[in-house]
Amino acid sequence: MPPELFLDALLQEATSRLGRMALGIGAYRDHAYHRDLPDPPVIWQEGTTRLLDYGTQAGGKQAGGKAVLLAPSLVNRHYVLDLAPGQSLVRYLASQGLRPLLLDWAAPGPEELRFDLTAYIARLGRALAAARAAQGGSPAALLGYCMGGNLALAAALRHPDDVSGLALLATPWDFHAGGAHQAALVQQLAPQLAPPLPEPGTEPEPMAVDLLQAFFWALDPLTVLRKFTGFTRTDPESEAAQRFVAMEDWLNDGIPLANAVARECLEGWYGGNTPARGEWRVGGEVMQPARWRKPALVVLPERDKLVPKASAEALFHALPGAWRHDAPSGHIGMVVGPRAETGLWQPLAEWLRDWA
Repeated sequence: MPPELFLDALLQEATSRLGRMALGIGAYRDHAYHRDLPDPPVIWQEGTTRLLDYGTQAGGKQAGGKAVLLAPSLVNRHYVLDLAPGQSLVRYLASQGLRPLLLDWAAPGPEELRFDLTAYIARLGRALAAARAAQGGSPAALLGYCMGGNLALAAALRHPDDVSGLALLATPWDFHAGGAHQAALVQQLAPQLAPPLPEPGTEPEPMAVDLLQAFFWALDPLTVLRKFTGFTRTDPESEAAQRFVAMEDWLNDGIPLANAVARECLEGWYGGNTPARGEWRVGGEVMQPARWRKPALVVLPERDKLVPKASAEALFHALPGAWRHDAPSGHIGMVVGPRAETGLWQPLAEWLRDWA
């Protein structure tokens, strides 16, 4: 085939795929689904952070069962763990006799805009104290998802008496393992992504949601093309279509990140790999997983493109005596996908009941 004909065919195929992607985006925007799950009671609040008590919801077999405090990431809304009927980890745990307490970090207010990771971890420690008080003095199990796992590990190391067991889901630790391209990308983009340092006497500027989404999109640029072209082949009345729309709505409902937090994560974690190098400090104290001596579970998604498996696996090896569970899904599908119940929810609930 002459080169000009090959290039013409390639251009036609690219144009066709982009057209199908545009159709998929339009079908997503026109879909009638919207999330309408009510929030449960708030049992503790500080600043914009709330602790939601799912143990009081109808359907829980044992209201007041073992408390499990769930800490999500700072950069996404908490309700990925309570996404939709049939897609709610916290409501499933409640149905298994546990008392899930979901932390809603919410968007940073004036106080939180000045936070660094140490301040957020201190707040998580106070939420743990509130969970313990709600349990009549018994420590709660602590579960962290993604970046929330890093915060959970640090809080557990700093407040071990308030934590009975630690579950870490898709939590990155070695930020240069299995994802060297991510580190290189951060080093190139960090000056553009991280907000400028505030001038004296001025309010700090958060890292914009759009920049965060652009960063995650850059880790796997073809994801958007694949998922929206695939959505054009999905029956809009099907459960699969509702799951897709629910997940996309959540992905597009991000949270800005405080200036100091953005810099610590981008430059420290991704750029300098400070956790794996034993250089990540919280309140001046190095965070050493080997100090954790209580039960721990590390969950590793098989097809995680946001947190390479090798990155989270490094944390498993750093935690002495930790249990390991390999979930047969990706980073988000692990908690809300069609195989979430058998792939994660069931074994997680069993571990929390029996060991945490």
